[in-house]
Amino acid sequence: MAKGKIRQSFSSIAQNWRMAAKSFPYLWAEVLGVFVVTAAIVAVPIWLLVNPVTAILIALPIGLLAATFWFSRRAMTAAYASIEGQPGAASAVIQSIRGNKWAVTPAVAINKNQDMVSRVVGRPGVILLSEGPASRVTSMLTNERKKTARWVSDVPIYEIQVGIAEDQVPLKKLQKTLSKLPRNLRGGEVTEVRRRLDALGNAQNALPIPKGPMPTSPRAARRPR
Repeated sequence: MAKGKIRQSFSSIAQNWRMAAKSFPYLWAEVLGVFVVTAAIVAVPIWLLVNPVTAILIALPIGLLAATFWFSRRAMTAAYASIEGQPGAASAVIQSIRGNKWAVTPAVAINKNQDMVSRVVGRPGVILLSEGPASRVTSMLTNERKKTARWVSDVPIYEIQVGIAEDQVPLKKLQKTLSKLPRNLRGGEVTEVRRRLDALGNAQNALPIPKGPMPTSPRAARRPR
């Protein structure tokens, strides 16, 4: 069992590395540089003030931690880039969050251009996420907001346009944007809102959520979710 988990962990690291290396050809040099510089910064003063052995024992794990963190950030950037612009990318990002407390219903509204609105329920209330140009999704968000309000008129409803335009939220900043929303509902209230909105369902023939590696933290880059 232990050997299987170790093998799976190394397989996950290798997969994330290959994905990140496609976007960052000199990833190995970046990771090595972060390790060396961090270890040196930590080791030098300890070496001078204490002793060389203590300096090495402290500097090596700290350097490794810094290098792993840098790799995880690069892997996340590459993962976001790999699904940027794909229908359902916003839903995929939210559903990949560790310890996920968001209920995602992808593609509750979708048009012929594959622009879509997805619905997310959480402690802030109801969040409507659009994917597509603002000129096309604004009316979709308005219609979906009216439809949602009929079922949960007493619950805050937020609208977030995901995209690369000036007033839109980039995919890589979506998780951070959600985390900044106020906590308006308690756990039981979230469950009740989800139950009431289940009747709305998804749009017909909703598009699938993009698949692929989506690390969300330094730990996720080191082991599989």
